[in-house]
Amino acid sequence: MTALANPGSAAVRRAPPAEMVREPSLVLTFLLGGELFAITIRTIKEIIEYRRPTEVPSMPAAVLGVINLRGSVVPVMDLQARLGRTPASVGRRTCIVIVEIADGEQAQTVGIVVDSVSEVLEIPPEDVEPPPSFGARVAAEFIAGMGKVRGRFVILLDVARVLAVGVPAEALA
Repeated sequence: MTALANPGSAAVRRAPPAEMVREPSLVLTFLLGGELFAITIRTIKEIIEYRRPTEVPSMPAAVLGVINLRGSVVPVMDLQARLGRTPASVGRRTCIVIVEIADGEQAQTVGIVVDSVSEVLEIPPEDVEPPPSFGARVAAEFIAGMGKVRGRFVILLDVARVLAVGVPAEALA
């Protein structure tokens, strides 16, 4: 039996690379420092009201700390700081988007702080451009593509790469 025919194999559980996906993508759009960003809803578990994380010593600067989410310890990352920008300031609409990313055979749950959540959109594959090779204020390694929505571009983030804390944003720029 091949790996693809075996439903328990890792090959079946892995998402295809972005360039192979041909169906429209559902994404959650959100504001970050005045710019519109998006991540695929396949990675989102929930969106919660902002609460101050408990600080943990010796964590990377972009990791604000941890929160207790129904008995689970969830690390919370300042997405602005992770993208090499000024750390986020907490406002009235600030929230934490809880995402789940594949980490080998396991999944890692992480909270990311965003200024505000906008909406869920469907972006057809023909409206997604490859990441720019220069000029973006975000490391190209973090960008999955540029989606065209109502005449403007939305930066589609590769959430797994953004949340890989072992790689500093400045090293990818």
